[in-house]
Amino acid sequence: MYYVNREQIAVRLDAIAEIAAALDMLANQWQGTLLEGLAQERALHLAIETVTDVGSFLIDGFILRDASSYEDIIEISGEAGAFPAGMQGKLIELVQLRKPLVQDYYVWERATLHPLTRTLSTLLPEYKQSVEDYLDREL
Repeated sequence: MYYVNREQIAVRLDAIAEIAAALDMLANQWQGTLLEGLAQERALHLAIETVTDVGSFLIDGFILRDASSYEDIIEISGEAGAFPAGMQGKLIELVQLRKPLVQDYYVWERATLHPLTRTLSTLLPEYKQSVEDYLDREL
């Protein structure tokens, strides 16, 4: 029997609506200001942490193979069927931003709208629904 911490997964998935809304607002009103740039960085960072946290809970709960990287978390949870295969590439692209955002922040191009900012406003809610459907199906 698996112990999947649905409560902690739900808490993280519930954050997606606000993150997606912020990314959507940024994409639609982008002027390249410092404040927008910093808000974009934070929203992207929150998106990364959300999908990797959820993926880690799925890996632990369903006793899947151990992940060796953030990309691996996405691959493993995708292989398990937590989200459609077509979503995996964008999610991997997202988690690959973690190092630039967290460690190389001093060279991040704040005045530029990152292409994922526009994409994630629809992808993240789809991810949320896919994970919820997966949990209902598997549990």
